[in-house]
Amino acid sequence: MKHPLPAQPRHIGVLRLSALGDVCNLVPTVRALQRQWPEARITWIIGRGEHSLLAGLSGVEFVVYDKASGLAGMRALWRELADTRFDVLLHMQQALRASVLSLGLKADVRVGYDKARAKDAQHWFTHRRLAPHPHAHVLESFLDFARLLGVADLSLEWDLPVPVAAREEAHGLVGESPYLLVSPCSNPRLRNFRNWSAEGYAAVIEHAWRQRGLKTVLTGGGSTQEREMGERIRRLCEPAAVVDAIGDTSLKGLLALIAGAQGVIAPDSGPVHMANALGVPVVGLYATTNPDRAAPYLWRDFVVDRYPDAVRTFLHQAPDEIPWGQRVRHPDAMSLIRAEDVIERLEAVLAHATGPIPERELPDDET
Repeated sequence: MKHPLPAQPRHIGVLRLSALGDVCNLVPTVRALQRQWPEARITWIIGRGEHSLLAGLSGVEFVVYDKASGLAGMRALWRELADTRFDVLLHMQQALRASVLSLGLKADVRVGYDKARAKDAQHWFTHRRLAPHPHAHVLESFLDFARLLGVADLSLEWDLPVPVAAREEAHGLVGESPYLLVSPCSNPRLRNFRNWSAEGYAAVIEHAWRQRGLKTVLTGGGSTQEREMGERIRRLCEPAAVVDAIGDTSLKGLLALIAGAQGVIAPDSGPVHMANALGVPVVGLYATTNPDRAAPYLWRDFVVDRYPDAVRTFLHQAPDEIPWGQRVRHPDAMSLIRAEDVIERLEAVLAHATGPIPERELPDDET
């Protein structure tokens, strides 16, 4: 017998720990739940870095789990929530760690992905499963949880908080000049071949500087790989064209920099989805990841898409012959992207934009 879903939930639990792009794509589902049940309490169990990005999200209580804390951190979280019982727990992380974490949470009904989408045997840890949704974008997969609960209004809304301190941090780096933001590197994980070339980025940066008078702000984490990439790009460009802020911003500061940019260019990584959430024009660079599944949702028409070519070249199959979402884990895949492809998409996305991004009205957060 199926566990019944609550018709009027009083307390909704959301379990999604990572990653930065995914939590941005999940926010519209949270907003849809809030519109449907404005009196409901929503508690989101989230990763530490992801919380630093979304902290202050209106109407949401966050409980932070640091993945580095392992089982000891899980036990501490279980103690923190020992007196909490959810009417429904939305188990939105397809990972064994998250499923183990869910075992210590109290919930009347646990909702997870359908068997086709439930990685790491997630379906063993839930009572109810989503309806099948083959070929869903990540954002749509999250909205499927709201659909299952009977939410009618699935319109997209983010309203991410950008604190005053973060805006001041961004202003200290760029001043009043218009700029393009480039985040050249994705997460430096093993066999994560999503990064384009320094030479390609430099060609695009030079175009933006010479043809549009836009300097470029480089952003990213503080890893050696990212800092070296920034240095290579900077050496290939005119000094006045580049501000290298790699490793020098907080996540909220990065959010503010993106909010003020005329446009964003990045591979499949958090910044393309942060830009999407803020309504900032974004060009995503995709060859190792399927953009139909993971592109910045509102700017999918402006993606540089070499994924089909990469599948044929390096997997020796047609795109419709491989599993949905399969990655092309080959170090040469991103070399299929040409600088002229990115420049053409950049010009298209800037022409599509209705007005300068600095004039966009951002949500206020005075804390």
